[in-house]
Amino acid sequence: MKINAENAGAKRPTTGDGDRAEAMDTSDQDMTLQRINGDQHVDTKMEEDGSDDDDSRAEATFRFTISKFSQMRESTLSPPCMVRNLPWKILAMPRPSNSDPSVKCLGFFLQCNAESDSTTWTCSASAELRLLHRLDPEKHYVKKIHHVFFHKENDWGFAHFKTMKEIVEASNGFCDPVKDSITLEVWVNADAPHGVQWDSKRHTGYVGLKNQGATCYMNSLLQTLFFTNKLRKAVYKMPTDCDDMTKSVPLALQRVFYELQNSEKPVGTKKLTKSFGWETLDTFMQHDVQELCRVLLDNIESKMKGTVVEGTIPTLFEGKMISYVKCKHVNYVSSRTEPFYDVQLNVKDKKNIYESFKDYVSVETLDGDNKYDAGDYGLQEAEKGVKFVSFPPVLHLHLMRFQYDPISDCNVKINDRFEFPEHLELDDFLEQKESTPAHYTLHAVLVHSGDNHGGHYVVFINPRVDGKVSGGQDGDHCVQWCKFDDDVVSRCTKKDAIDNNFGGDSDDVASRTCTNAYMLVYIRDSDKDDVLQAVEAADIPESLVARLMDEKRLEAIRKRERQEAHLYMTLNVVSEEEFYRHQHFDLCNIEKAEVKQFQVKKNTFLRDFPETVCRAFKCSSGQARLWLFHIRSNNTIRVKHVDSAMLDKTLRDIAEASDQNIFFLAEMPCGTATALQQYDPDSDVLVLFKYYDPKGRCLTYVGHVFAKLKEPLSHLFPEMRRRAGLPADAELLVHEEVCPGSVNVLADHDKALEAALDSPDDGDILVFQLPPSPRVLHLPTAADYFNDLTQRTEVTFIDRNSNSDHGVTLELSEKTTYSQVAAAVAECLGTQPEMLQFFRPKSYHTTFRESPDQPLKSTFDGTLKDLFLYFHKTRTPKKMFYQRLKIPIKELESKAVFKCVYVDASYKEEKELVVYPNQNGSVADLCTEVKSQLELRDGARLRLLEISNHRITTVFRDDSELRNISSNFSTTRSYRVEELPEDQIEIGPNETLLPVAHFHREPYSCFGIPFLLKIKNGEPFSEVKVRIQKMLDVPEKEYEKWKFAVVFHTRAEYIDNESLSVNLEQLRSPVIGVHLQTRPWLGLDHVNKSTKSRPKAFTEKAIKIHN
Repeated sequence: MKINAENAGAKRPTTGDGDRAEAMDTSDQDMTLQRINGDQHVDTKMEEDGSDDDDSRAEATFRFTISKFSQMRESTLSPPCMVRNLPWKILAMPRPSNSDPSVKCLGFFLQCNAESDSTTWTCSASAELRLLHRLDPEKHYVKKIHHVFFHKENDWGFAHFKTMKEIVEASNGFCDPVKDSITLEVWVNADAPHGVQWDSKRHTGYVGLKNQGATCYMNSLLQTLFFTNKLRKAVYKMPTDCDDMTKSVPLALQRVFYELQNSEKPVGTKKLTKSFGWETLDTFMQHDVQELCRVLLDNIESKMKGTVVEGTIPTLFEGKMISYVKCKHVNYVSSRTEPFYDVQLNVKDKKNIYESFKDYVSVETLDGDNKYDAGDYGLQEAEKGVKFVSFPPVLHLHLMRFQYDPISDCNVKINDRFEFPEHLELDDFLEQKESTPAHYTLHAVLVHSGDNHGGHYVVFINPRVDGKVSGGQDGDHCVQWCKFDDDVVSRCTKKDAIDNNFGGDSDDVASRTCTNAYMLVYIRDSDKDDVLQAVEAADIPESLVARLMDEKRLEAIRKRERQEAHLYMTLNVVSEEEFYRHQHFDLCNIEKAEVKQFQVKKNTFLRDFPETVCRAFKCSSGQARLWLFHIRSNNTIRVKHVDSAMLDKTLRDIAEASDQNIFFLAEMPCGTATALQQYDPDSDVLVLFKYYDPKGRCLTYVGHVFAKLKEPLSHLFPEMRRRAGLPADAELLVHEEVCPGSVNVLADHDKALEAALDSPDDGDILVFQLPPSPRVLHLPTAADYFNDLTQRTEVTFIDRNSNSDHGVTLELSEKTTYSQVAAAVAECLGTQPEMLQFFRPKSYHTTFRESPDQPLKSTFDGTLKDLFLYFHKTRTPKKMFYQRLKIPIKELESKAVFKCVYVDASYKEEKELVVYPNQNGSVADLCTEVKSQLELRDGARLRLLEISNHRITTVFRDDSELRNISSNFSTTRSYRVEELPEDQIEIGPNETLLPVAHFHREPYSCFGIPFLLKIKNGEPFSEVKVRIQKMLDVPEKEYEKWKFAVVFHTRAEYIDNESLSVNLEQLRSPVIGVHLQTRPWLGLDHVNKSTKSRPKAFTEKAIKIHN
């Protein structure tokens, strides 16, 4: 690795450093290290300043004296000094100069936790590396570093700190000429480490919050709200006994606050973010802490309404201000009183918080072209501003460090130095003094490190706001400030919390320019005791504590189960009830059956398992017999007898011998019987009965029997008739269900069962029925029924207009027609078949979610098999799309489908519409259809426009034929229907409609909603500007920045002289029904502030709490 001696923060080289010195045990502060290498001797000494024995301290100064310095040939280490519970050492070594290898330099490094085997720890620290002058402290040679130490970079410093020649030169005063020794000193200030054992509770009395990925901003805010004790108390009192634990924000917040108050370890927030309705991805996207503060407090305030704590949020955080406009020369004042929950202060070009407050209440003069419209008084010169009426007990100040930069077209962070005091006096900014002084003490500083594209949040909090440690003394080192950095909490000084977070450039290496305060929380001195009132255990409702304790107990059980999961296996048990619901081949669909799952230890003998089954099915001991599901050679699923040899095996042995999940059938006494039927595996066979009803075309399981293999088949008929409720003398037609596609008719009823059945074995299925009637034409026999089953397929029908719809799955015959499909889906959806339209999937061969293709005609005369002719045979279930209609499908197919956008009169709101005019209709017919979907004023007239790249390209005539207009949307072209303004109904000979569009810098890059403006020949452009401002309702201050240009093709001629008048000859009046791309248009040049089109950093995504 290349080392540059001139660059601070160079990492120590990984080669050539020799062996490490070892510390000798000694009780004296002067510890001697000795290293022998041949005839080389290195004597070293180390001193540690300060008497603080607390290994968790934030900073320390320690020294290391190296004897026989001029003879040093290898690296040497000092004994450790403990800071933040980590060992810190001085590492010194001789190093050749980069420019001249013959010149030797001193390599001086600070080493941290080098002997640890952990690879997850980190520790951020600032340090001064000092070469001490023997006589004059002012001449110490000092260099500074700041580094995040971790296992791969556990030392940091300077490979070429100073040349050996300069150090040993007697006149320089660094080396003792008698002892040939130098003294190195390090002052280190370290943050609490991450990834190592750091007991925040023991060191500070508080615990942190776990980071889910990018939730540091939320953790900082939650800690701030937690230490607003009155709010914490109110949150505890919110009634949540009946709330859903997964969706209740108040309950989740109660849980976080309770655990922060009582836990010994960092607290998780996954249940809180889940209650917000957030997905996992949301926790990996960093949001704005100020925005979250507003959204969360609004949510809590709404949930507090109607409870005993209603009004807590405004009581704590709400202040009031007056916005006013006062005319200078007439007696007219417009004002309104508004509440505020936070104050946003400008940081740019402001030195401190007082300058920002002065800027906030500064008076703006409205004069010249910016005069105020005072109603009957007309345009008047006026003063505009705000005045504070009252400040709240808890004052949130949001520092506007992120501002939009029109040059880069994105938000940028302002890292300028901005000072804020510990004690803040705001009386001068009040309209009238309040009953108590508006004096505040700083309670919390939320700090952001990074830029607009991401970063990290921490918060510094003074929980007591009294400037003292409990039982401590006054002074900077005793101030009870704590730094909350996600899961790590540590003590810190007032300088760390306040001064180091002003931002801007600083000589202090710890003050990095990208790290600065972003949000401040001040507590009003007069309300301090109320806001920070003690929160005791008695303040937490017993019902809430009990609920949270139950959650903890269940979580502990689930955790223990997860830890012991390797000792258990899952056994699946099916009862005969599943057979009664099955209408297909085999006994049941194992994959879809309702099974009881048992977690059983792997070393359990199968013989002991039936007792567990008895308890689960609530039957007496010994009344459950197990049959093992298995797959026969013909791929059918049957059950087989569990013999004594298997009963004596452990579940582990059975699982290892099987390559599939283990399913058992639990046989229990039938009907009113109190005991299991006798079964002899040598002479008996388990036979299961199904009854087929040709009239209802349904198959019903009717139980099982143990039949003798030697007895004829006819001996089973009485039991069959009894099970199906048939007459005692009813004639029966019997089939054996062998496998799908193979159902054998058993015609000889006098044959012995072992000869009649195909391959007699336990689990054989006999299907019986009455002889088919000539009146039953469709599926008269069980064989026909099973044959029909082979031609059935599962089809999932998905709503094409819903991305989240999972669809409904139906089993249909491949012979089903369009009308039958529509009827089946309509019945499932609760609608009429004619009110549905169906679509094939666009892609048949991808595994991704398909998209709908062209609509399927209702006159389609094929079958379902024809629809899916090109599907892979293995794709199950197949998919189709549907959409609900407002008109019958037959009527729809006689109409055109036309997509357009309706824009209201303010040109701010858009609404997408799908209308169905006649295929041979005109634009007038289209507008009539649009009117039927909207609530418009009587007599309103509509027109159709074509929009391309945010410009109006065509104004269609009412008699234009729709078949000549493509209704397909694209990314650059769309159609817009709008209400015709009254002033544009009649166009005079000296008037025209001028297209107007928004752009920024380049006319070919338009955005926003374009519109048509009626102008008159000779009309001053100054009046045109006024009309546009009134139409678009743009604030005066913003409108001043807009520029106007007449655009020919892509060439813009800016209108700098407002006295110019409209020249229709120059503008070439457009004609209705003619394309306008080549016509001139009026361009409004201004910054695009639309959130839809302006690129946003991921931190700008709007925060939503969905519950």
